[in-house]
Amino acid sequence: MEWTVLDVGQGVILERAVVGFASSNCYIIADEASREAAIVDPGTGAREEIEAMAAEIERLGLNVRYVLNTHGHPDHMWGNDLVKHSIGGEVLIHELDGFKLTDPDRNSSTLFGMSVRVRPADRLLRDGETIELGALKLTAVHTPGHSAGGLAFAGDGFVLTGDTLFAGSIGRSDLPCSSEESTIAHEVLLESIKERLLTLPDDTIVLPGHGPETTIGAERTGNPFLR
Repeated sequence: MEWTVLDVGQGVILERAVVGFASSNCYIIADEASREAAIVDPGTGAREEIEAMAAEIERLGLNVRYVLNTHGHPDHMWGNDLVKHSIGGEVLIHELDGFKLTDPDRNSSTLFGMSVRVRPADRLLRDGETIELGALKLTAVHTPGHSAGGLAFAGDGFVLTGDTLFAGSIGRSDLPCSSEESTIAHEVLLESIKERLLTLPDDTIVLPGHGPETTIGAERTGNPFLR
């Protein structure tokens, strides 16, 4: 399991590893001074990957306060219980996706021949809430479309977008749980991107749930799904 160090500005520790059956991005993010940290989207049920995650946390000398889920699909939350047991941290997810953690049918894992369920979240988030890691502040931004309770986590100069926005692409909107009204999920997704993400400055670094990082400006001008 290889961790890639990402530079999003002074005072922030940020590393990414690709995990799980769907090659999802899992992030470790922390305030450099206080060493308070969050793990974002531990989408793996493999104990050896969680152990590697714990080793990296120990190497960095971090205190994990939160496990943040951008949404309730298995490739982003499967490792919640293992992380909480072996590393620690309160599990946070948007209130509209909380039920998906415990229901394999509604988190879409049964579509892929699996039955993934984890424990309920410790806290359900709403749009605009702030997660504090020492001096580092992340704002929960509700971005429905791919999932009704999709969240982005915005910091100073960067945003973790989950499966809403990728480099050169956007999230799927054809899953049964994509939005509260599945017939308009695609429109909801585009509205989330245009009104909640593309309003950020062009130099904002986008850290997606799959694939490489990009910027808001690059996606505004070059993403074929947003033209």
